Amino acid sequence: MSPMDWHSPVALTVLWSAATIALYLLVKALYRRRPRWWTAPLVLTPLLLIGITLALQTGYADYIRGTHWLIVLLGPATVAFAIPIYEQRALIRRHWPVLLVGALIGSATAIASAWLLASLLGLGGSLRLSLLPRSVSTPFAMAVSGDIGGTPDLTAVFVVFTGIFGAALGEAILQWLPLRSALARGALFGMGANGAGVAKAHQIGRQEGSIAGLVMVLVGLLNVLVAPLLAYWLK
Repeated sequence: MSPMDWHSPVALTVLWSAATIALYLLVKALYRRRPRWWTAPLVLTPLLLIGITLALQTGYADYIRGTHWLIVLLGPATVAFAIPIYEQRALIRRHWPVLLVGALIGSATAIASAWLLASLLGLGGSLRLSLLPRSVSTPFAMAVSGDIGGTPDLTAVFVVFTGIFGAALGEAILQWLPLRSALARGALFGMGANGAGVAKAHQIGRQEGSIAGLVMVLVGLLNVLVAPLLAYWLK
């Protein structure tokens, strides 16, 4: 195959999809053996991929064209959180008012803090708007970002960083905050660290993971519903 063939859509899909999946599996195996924050798949896999793209002098546009189908799968992956949520439906039925109020307050706090952070850093325009949905899971965040005038791909990067730091910080917070119930611990990770937080919550306990998944999905739906009003207010 000639060098130019690697720029065809099929070749890009095969090359970068295989590289992404293979690196993720390798890093995941490494994380099982050495569970450190810097060996987490969400941290190490992107860094390795960035190194490969730089070495091959490949642009972001080529990479994203080759892996777009993986991004599309984020939607069904989010829906899969319905399974553990269903299994814990009795617990959720008892505490749904608290979960709903927490999701509303948490969403408002996340958006306000993102706006304040952008103001302190002097960020404006689409960059500021891309930062606002950073605390929402990726499929919902990208949809909200597009609705309010942000850049969905950039928002996805902010979501990943928020998830990584949120999961690490959440684990540290549990060491000194008196959060004893599965409801409180799960909500902490689901609200503050989206998908990475849900994964961390499942490591703590099944109930924590189910609550974290519920809060993450609930926050995502709330943000999608509020996005048109937010876009109108930001104009």
